[in-house]
Amino acid sequence: MVIEMILAAFLGCYVVSSLILFKFPMLLHKKKDVKFVCRHISHRGGAGENYENTISAFRHAVEVGTDMLELDCQLTLDGQVVVSHDSILDVRTESKGAISEYKYEELPLIREQVPIDFMPGTTFSGKSDDRRFPLLEETFQLFPNLPINIDIKTNNNELISKVSNLVKKYNREHITVWGNMKDEVTQKCYKENPNMCLLFSAQRVCLMLLQLYTGLLPFMPLKETHLEVFMPVQMMRIYSKNFGEKWWYSVIAKIANTLLIRRSLFEHLSKRGIQTYLWVMNSEEDFRSAFEAGATGVMTDYPTKLRAFLDSNPQYTQDHKLS
Repeated sequence: MVIEMILAAFLGCYVVSSLILFKFPMLLHKKKDVKFVCRHISHRGGAGENYENTISAFRHAVEVGTDMLELDCQLTLDGQVVVSHDSILDVRTESKGAISEYKYEELPLIREQVPIDFMPGTTFSGKSDDRRFPLLEETFQLFPNLPINIDIKTNNNELISKVSNLVKKYNREHITVWGNMKDEVTQKCYKENPNMCLLFSAQRVCLMLLQLYTGLLPFMPLKETHLEVFMPVQMMRIYSKNFGEKWWYSVIAKIANTLLIRRSLFEHLSKRGIQTYLWVMNSEEDFRSAFEAGATGVMTDYPTKLRAFLDSNPQYTQDHKLS
């Protein structure tokens, strides 16, 4: 009986403490000092409005008024850090093989028509002559004060080191976010340069959710500064044809959405100085859903469309401020 009373008292204290710290995390944790807040993030510079990951795409996004550029990095044969999502050339050029097998000057131009990954069946075909792969350094030079989100696409120590060195060279540790879905890559990024803003890996997202639903999250330190996640029901809607008509896929997506897309979670992270971005959102319905869920910002292939939405709905730039 005494043991049961002790256990009940301990459990009660644990639950109450967890609830209090979930609501007021700064009682235990120091708020992260992130130097920027982004509502409008251009995915690959805006893959629906320009050739993705090109200087013309980045320029257009900046002209529209984006808060952040999202881009991807690879390493060429001669050790140049090039901006490209794919490690192989087959998908978006007429050449074959890996980028790592070519010197930078040998890289081909992007095809005139390229697929938009998050708009299945849709391609971009533009009039721009800028279809080359830019260097990351060139991007830093052209946009020195703009926050940039870097996805390290390959588990390559040299790539991670060179990206870090370029960030240091251009004095942009305070406005650069990096990482990858793979935890091994993200851990290497953090070890290489802990002063840069860091993304949650997929593994760390799963761990965070486990901690959330066991009440441990309010007690746990978090080294990451940015949570980038997709909305499962939205992804199910986009790629429904790939899954066929099996009803349980929809059920799984709805359950995952309920567990992950929680305003209370995003608000807790916000109070700890961690920003949440939802990707890749390309319609007004998606934009509204993301901001209503409490996301700090939205990542889109259509920067003009998102800018028009934010201009027409100023409440999403006023009410969703970091605590």
